[in-house]
Amino acid sequence: MEKQSARQQSAGQHWEVTYLDTECGRVRTEGFDDSTEAERFASRQVRDEHGWAMIDAVRPRQNRAAA
Repeated sequence: MEKQSARQQSAGQHWEVTYLDTECGRVRTEGFDDSTEAERFASRQVRDEHGWAMIDAVRPRQNRAAA
């Protein structure tokens, strides 16, 4: 399990949780450095049948060198 966690947390990678804030009816996004924390947060956002959350792994873009 530790090996998988190390692979998931490559340099510069972070996770974004997009979720429906059922209190105000808006879609919001929160960023996390750790996949486990992102999963916990997402789970807390699904409180009722209307709640939902998605977790996306975001890798940093590589800059292109000028030609």
